Amino acid sequence: MALIVQKYGGTSVGDIHRIRNVARRVAKTRQEGNDVVVVVSAMSGETDRLIQLAHQAWENPDLREYDSLISTGEQVSAALMAITLQSLGVPSKSFLASQVRILTDSAFSKSRIGKIEVQALRQALKQRFVPIVAGFQGVDKDGNITTLGRGGSDTTGVALAAALKADVCEIFTDVEGVFTIDPNICPDARKLTHITYDEMMEMASLGAKVLQIRSVELAKKYNVPIHVRSSFSDKVGTLVTKEDKKMEKVLVSGVTYNKNESRITVVRVPDKPGTASQIFTPISDAKIVVDMIIQNTSADGYTDLTFTVPKTDLKKALKLVKTTAEAIKAQEVLADENIAKISIVGAGMVSHAGVASKMFGALAKENINILMISTSEIKISCVVAGKYGELAARVLHQAFGLEKGELRKEA
Repeated sequence: MALIVQKYGGTSVGDIHRIRNVARRVAKTRQEGNDVVVVVSAMSGETDRLIQLAHQAWENPDLREYDSLISTGEQVSAALMAITLQSLGVPSKSFLASQVRILTDSAFSKSRIGKIEVQALRQALKQRFVPIVAGFQGVDKDGNITTLGRGGSDTTGVALAAALKADVCEIFTDVEGVFTIDPNICPDARKLTHITYDEMMEMASLGAKVLQIRSVELAKKYNVPIHVRSSFSDKVGTLVTKEDKKMEKVLVSGVTYNKNESRITVVRVPDKPGTASQIFTPISDAKIVVDMIIQNTSADGYTDLTFTVPKTDLKKALKLVKTTAEAIKAQEVLADENIAKISIVGAGMVSHAGVASKMFGALAKENINILMISTSEIKISCVVAGKYGELAARVLHQAFGLEKGELRKEA
């Protein structure tokens, strides 16, 4: 007997028909002798509807009330799933974060889990119930409802799997696993059977929407195997686990494409200690994530500083940066929303030379100009003009032979 945490995304519970299909899958898993804890997202489109309502009520809604509102979608899904399981003869109970006690900080809309008290869930399992937990939500020390950010139900699932010491966390979505590239932009995309935590974290941070990055961070920290599967198929998906020798041989595992980035350039910044801190501290305090940063070589005591932020945060970031630019007497602040970030990711890149030159050469052959470059041990990212984003992704997918099978390091 295994203890399995199953998380179902919004498309998987999009209507009563789909909820019933999920309930049958849960019932089958239980009939096979396993203990099951289920985590559900809001029904497809429901969170967006609630967010829209909040902003119709007020352009800048209070974040405490905002979280209280948008967390209700998961409560509906959890109750409906429990009712449906009961209709199939499977004892089930729904739980909100406050009932499980998923304790978070008080950073509304972007809260982080600090502790989970799983006694209620263990008691339900002992009594042969299937617990259905509302994903995405938590509760702070004062009893306020909090939310974990978009995609937060993945984090709920993995966190519960870690707290319960489950054998696996199955993440059910509308795709059959993790692919070498988004199948929507490249028909030659190939499903991976395995991927490392580090590779998955890079792909998630670079725009792959299969898993929320924080869920993968948690999985790596607590060594929770994640099985990414489709709720519309019985096929084996992709296993996200720690690295093994076979996985180390893979040079490039995938290509990601992210069109939701924007870049900001601060022109003629005084090149002296503390200036960068003055620019980035207000951005950090506003909880805006900065990704790529490039500073030009200093000339006559001045330099240009360019960095990227999510498009959704551009307006807020620009306001902060312009205030700082005026204070430090920078010349001007420029913004560009028409960019795309293309990345290649692979654990084998750590000890293999020539990957960057191959990437740059493939893009040059298609006359695609590179605007920014960023690297880590297992990824290389390039920012290009937005209109070339999809083409660049397909070119790199082909250049590294990902449609044919895993390109491996030379022996």
